[in-house]
Amino acid sequence: MSSLSGRTAVAGIGATEFSKESGRSELHLAAEAVFAALDDAGLSPSDVDGMVTYTQDANDEIAVAREVGIGDLSFFSRVHYGGGAACGTVLHAAMAVATGVAEVVVCYRAFNERSGRRFGQPNTRLGGEPSSQGLEMSWHVPYGLITPAAWVAMFARRYMHQYGVTSEDFGRVAVAMRRHASTNPAAWFHGRPITLADHQASKWIVDPLHLLDCCQESDGAVALVVTTEERARDLRRSPAVITAAAQGSGTGQMMMTSYYRDDMTGLPEMGVVGRKLWKESGLSPSEIQTAIIYDHFTPFVLTQLEELGFCERGEAKDFIRNGGIEIDGHLPVNPHGGQLGEAYIHGMNGIAEAVRQIRGTAVNQVAGVQNVLVTAGTGVPTSGLILSQG
Repeated sequence: MSSLSGRTAVAGIGATEFSKESGRSELHLAAEAVFAALDDAGLSPSDVDGMVTYTQDANDEIAVAREVGIGDLSFFSRVHYGGGAACGTVLHAAMAVATGVAEVVVCYRAFNERSGRRFGQPNTRLGGEPSSQGLEMSWHVPYGLITPAAWVAMFARRYMHQYGVTSEDFGRVAVAMRRHASTNPAAWFHGRPITLADHQASKWIVDPLHLLDCCQESDGAVALVVTTEERARDLRRSPAVITAAAQGSGTGQMMMTSYYRDDMTGLPEMGVVGRKLWKESGLSPSEIQTAIIYDHFTPFVLTQLEELGFCERGEAKDFIRNGGIEIDGHLPVNPHGGQLGEAYIHGMNGIAEAVRQIRGTAVNQVAGVQNVLVTAGTGVPTSGLILSQG
């Protein structure tokens, strides 16, 4: 186990409602979520001395601090790679707290991803920017390989060919996530489950991906409060102890288009994260009671289960066919409904669900939860967490 393991905890969580039209600015959303997280922890803005967010968040830390009434900051950080940053924000916060750089750190993500800038829309400028990413994108953007759905579709088609996976196997992920969301009042798709037939009938986005293979677009914000495990035990809520936290990038990484690797049917960056999490925590996959798997696209749920050791390579389809990811399955996945069912807040809402599962307060509570594994966005350099009861 690492020197970081068990020394810090998530002491508070907060969120706005999840919608398609928030009607307020992203700064307003961020402040609202931070206020809620501090109230959940029983802390005041004056207790905060650190802030972490994504490089893609439009809200400067100092702007959020002013709006909330936070004073001096001794630590502030941002994490790259879109949804891959989710658990990385908690890792940065935990390192700051464990080393004494800060005492209370707020992690946040806020955006109007549906009513504002929509990440899934084509952007031809990606291939022309004078940057390393622009150089990488210039090889495929001019030829129409331009959206996240298209990038994942190329991976998915090869994965299907290699392991005999079908569109129905991807659909079973979507059906399970929507079933979980249907009983979660906070979810956008509350009360709206789907069937496998619905999935198969949904329109094509990019072959082999249907509309229901793709996460939704959401407006909203989520914030988390990280402090020492010792201090968290004395606060308002039961702490979710940070047992392990890791970031990872695989050899030959090129954002979501690492197609020149010898094998394009895996997610090596998640393998890096998984190995680090198991080593730091001293745990194994059999000791995880529920997992929050980043579900921006259904094919990557299968691959993550394999990279993390819950299934052998190519066997996730059978695991899912047998009900393994259902609430009463071998490994309940995304009891809140995930980004396919609850909301797409770049993975931060998944971390909040993990905290609720540890506290025993989740709407779809899994029995006997001691340890929860959380992953961040895949295809890109990514991150992961294991949260545990104190």
